[in-house]
Amino acid sequence: MQKIFIIIRSLDEAGRMLIFAGNSETLIYPVDHHMRIPKRNFAMFEDSYKHKGMRRALVRTIQKKGITSEKVLHAIDTVPRHVFLDEAFLEHAYQDKAFQIGEGQTISQPFTVAFQTQLLDVQPKAKILEIGTGSGYQCCVLLAMGVQVYTIEYNWILYQRARKTIQKLGYKAHTFHGDGSKGLPQYAPFDGIIVTAGAPTVPLALIEQLKPGGRLVIPVGDRQSQRMLLVQKEPDGQITKKEFPNFSFVPLLGEYGWQN
Repeated sequence: MQKIFIIIRSLDEAGRMLIFAGNSETLIYPVDHHMRIPKRNFAMFEDSYKHKGMRRALVRTIQKKGITSEKVLHAIDTVPRHVFLDEAFLEHAYQDKAFQIGEGQTISQPFTVAFQTQLLDVQPKAKILEIGTGSGYQCCVLLAMGVQVYTIEYNWILYQRARKTIQKLGYKAHTFHGDGSKGLPQYAPFDGIIVTAGAPTVPLALIEQLKPGGRLVIPVGDRQSQRMLLVQKEPDGQITKKEFPNFSFVPLLGEYGWQN
């Protein structure tokens, strides 16, 4: 028997509840607002009123910490973070903190996800490269903002898991397994590049893959702490940088990152 994972995502303009089934097609059903979905084994793919309320509280928290972009706040309010965590962490999914996801990796703190996304300043239909798919949460936040995402993950197990989760949520991304420190030159140039792991330096290969006017957001430092860099390639090709202190990411592994 085929398993179908179900998640309630939102209400449409007509006030109908949208249910997405994670099989080969995305299905939308109009249902009664008070309909209860049988729990069975689908708990991690149900987006309940409780989850939505917790997300709204999370949005208020990161607003107070300085996130001002309405489109970023809307994306955080849209993407169900609990789907990306083990069931044991369900009650903690909307706390503003990072969590382990296995393989020595973490799902980033929601404020950090929002901060990086806000720095990237994406526009609809922009072509974005994400380095470090991890759980897939950051990728889905970007997809919820209407951009094209090319995402690459170094760890094979996380790559497979994230790819399936992204698909089950009804999103479409270009997913790759490999050395993200090199970028994806065959798909360049990109309007923006976001790196979700700490690098020892800014890989020149990533700057080369930016379009003129493009932005690179990357944490740089040692293995314990980093400063967030916003690297912008101006229309004339000149490079400008801004930095923001006090961040901590897992190491970026690869030829232009840290050695495993």
